[in-house]
Amino acid sequence: MPQNGLIMILFYGLLFGVMYFILIRPQKNQQKKTQEMLNQIKQGDKVITVGGLHGVVEEVDTVNNTVTLDCEGIFLTFEKRAISRVVKSATVTTASGIMEKEEVTEDEIEE
Repeated sequence: MPQNGLIMILFYGLLFGVMYFILIRPQKNQQKKTQEMLNQIKQGDKVITVGGLHGVVEEVDTVNNTVTLDCEGIFLTFEKRAISRVVKSATVTTASGIMEKEEVTEDEIEE
């Protein structure tokens, strides 16, 4: 009988270890990446909020942890954590002139 108790303890320990590496660790890594992205937001960045609103960062208030977005002339203030992702853009020179092309971020590919 005491051997059955030891096997159960080892089983639960193994189960916890597997759950940690499958669920908890990747979630912590994702939170770390998101926090780094939020800390690197600066004026002029194109962003998308969690509600799907597209805008350009006009002001970053680190004291209140807010971001003011310019959405085609309308200025809206959001909590920093409401920013879903930063849209990277690159300028492309073509025969017809200079164009801005939005690139897909790595976060969009994972979703």
